[in-house]
Amino acid sequence: MRHKVYGTHLGRDKNERTALFKNLVGSLILYGQIKTTQAKAKAIKGLIDKIINQAKNPSTRRLMQTFLVSKKIQEKLIKEVILALKSRTSGYTSIIKVGQRQGDGAMMVRISLLLEEVKESRVKSQAGAVKSGKEKTST
Repeated sequence: MRHKVYGTHLGRDKNERTALFKNLVGSLILYGQIKTTQAKAKAIKGLIDKIINQAKNPSTRRLMQTFLVSKKIQEKLIKEVILALKSRTSGYTSIIKVGQRQGDGAMMVRISLLLEEVKESRVKSQAGAVKSGKEKTST
């Protein structure tokens, strides 16, 4: 029975899981998107939201720095990612299924930060709404 068992263990002990999550989150911030298994992506989705929210607030940035040890990743998060996600309060990532891995059949996904994709889709949808609105009034 799984009473009071929190989170996914992914077949690893605590130290291995922590190292895995640090590396996945760091790579996601550094490159903007990564390809991993669905279980790992779901496991870090809430963690990346928590870290970005900590980085937004200057008084809790020290907590973020304890998890992300690399200075390069910290600088990129603060200088680029936070500025792009300033208007959002949550939902900083998207998970898109890619297909099954050839070897073991694990579902592979691409998890990416929603930096410019959201801005572009909003502009396109607003332009489409304006364009369709003009066509309706003219006919």
